[in-house]
Amino acid sequence: MRKKLTKISLAILLVSLALFFAINLYAKAPFEEKAQNKEEKHINIISINGAINPPIAGFINESIEKSEKDDSSALIILLDTPGGLDTSMREIVKSIMDSNVPVIVYVYPSGARAASAGSIILLSAHIAAMAPGTNVGAAHPVSIGKEKVDKEMMSKVVKDAEAYAKSIAMKRGRNVEWAAKAVRESASITAKDALEKRVIDIVAEDIDRLIEGIEGKEVETKKGKVILRLKGKKKVQYEMPFKYRFLSYISDPNVAYILMMIGLYGILFEIYSPGAIFPGVIGGISIILALYAFSTIPISYAGIFLILLGIVFFILELKIVSHGVLGLAGIISLVIGSIMLIDLPYTALSISWKSILTVVILTGIFFFGVLSYAIKAQLSKVKTGSEGLVGEEGEAKTDVNDDNGKVFVHGELWNARSKEQIKKGEKVIVEKVDGLILVVKKKGG
Repeated sequence: MRKKLTKISLAILLVSLALFFAINLYAKAPFEEKAQNKEEKHINIISINGAINPPIAGFINESIEKSEKDDSSALIILLDTPGGLDTSMREIVKSIMDSNVPVIVYVYPSGARAASAGSIILLSAHIAAMAPGTNVGAAHPVSIGKEKVDKEMMSKVVKDAEAYAKSIAMKRGRNVEWAAKAVRESASITAKDALEKRVIDIVAEDIDRLIEGIEGKEVETKKGKVILRLKGKKKVQYEMPFKYRFLSYISDPNVAYILMMIGLYGILFEIYSPGAIFPGVIGGISIILALYAFSTIPISYAGIFLILLGIVFFILELKIVSHGVLGLAGIISLVIGSIMLIDLPYTALSISWKSILTVVILTGIFFFGVLSYAIKAQLSKVKTGSEGLVGEEGEAKTDVNDDNGKVFVHGELWNARSKEQIKKGEKVIVEKVDGLILVVKKKGG
C-alpha cells in the first residue's frame, strides 16, 4: 500500500514539474519567435491593468528587453493602475531609464489612472501621455507595518521619495515642483491639467492620435537621441504571458489569503485522515503558492499567528465541550488575524471584507462539518476485527468457566472462558480477546 502511495505522489510531482516547464516554455515562446524577425520595423504595445507588483515589473522589463532585441521603433505601455509596491516601481523605472528603445507610457483608456507608483512610472517615460478623462498623482508613500510610524522615520521616507520623483522629472524635463507636490501632498490632477503643468507631453484620445501627435519628436534613450518615426509602422500587441498573468493573479492579497487557508485546511485534513492524499497534495501546493505571494507582499506575523490560533480554537472546540466559547474565540481570532495579515494600509494591496467573510464562513463549515466527521471517525470505537469484539454483548450457549465454554457474539459462536461461573443462557460482556478465545464476564457483573 505504501509503495502504491509513493508511486502516486511521485507521479503527481512529475506532472507538476512538467506543467511548470511547459508554462515557462509557453511564456517565453512568443518573445523568442518575434525576436528573430528584425526585417520590419514595428511598435510593441503592452497593457498593464492592476497593482504594480513583482510579476508586473518582470513583464515590463522583459517587454523592454524584447523590444531592444527585435529593434522595435518604440514600446507603448497602456497603463491603468492604483499604485503598488515601491520596490517593483523602482525596478520598472530603472528599466525604462536604461532602455535603448523609446518607452511611451500612455494612461489609457478614459477612466484609467496612474496613481501612486503609477505616477512615477509615467514621469520616467520618454513620452508621457494620457487619454481624456484620466488622472495622475497621489504618490505619497504609505507606512508599512504600523498605522502610526515614527514621525522622524516617515519624514525620511517622504523626503527620499520626493527626491526620487524630482530627479526623474528633472531628467525628463517635466514639472519638478509638481512631482515633489505629488509625493509630499498627494497631489492629483486630470489629463488636461497635467498637460498644462508640463507633467506629460500629450493628451490623445487613442493610440493612432497618440502616434500622430508625437511623430517627429526627439527623445533621449540610453544609446542617445532618437527622433520618433512611428507613422505607418505596424502595431504589435503583446498579451501578458501566462507565467506573469498567473504569478500576478496569485500575488493578489485576496487570492494569496485564500490559498493560505486552503493549504492549512488541506494539511489538517490529511493529518486527521491519513492516506486521503488529495487534500494533502492540494494543501501543500496551495501553501507553496501562498508563500510565493507573501514574499512579494509585506505581511504581519501577528496576523498569521492569530489565524493559526483561531484554527487551534476550532480544533479544541471539536474535542472539548465549551458550549461554543472556543468556536467564537476561533472566529474572532480568524477575523482579526485576516484584517492584520497584509502589513500595508493601502486599498490596492489589502484583503477585502468579502474574502474575509467568505473564508470565515467556509472555515466554520469545514471544521464543524468535514473535519469534525474525520475526527469522530478516528476517535470512534473499532467495529471490526478482534478489537471490535471488546465490550460487545453476547449470550452463553454452554456453561462457561475458567477452562472452557461457548458464547454467541456478533452472530458467531466463539470459544470462551471466564474467571466466574456463567450458566447457559446468561448474557455476557467480552472483556478481551486471547487468540481465538474470548475472555468474558457476566453482564452487570
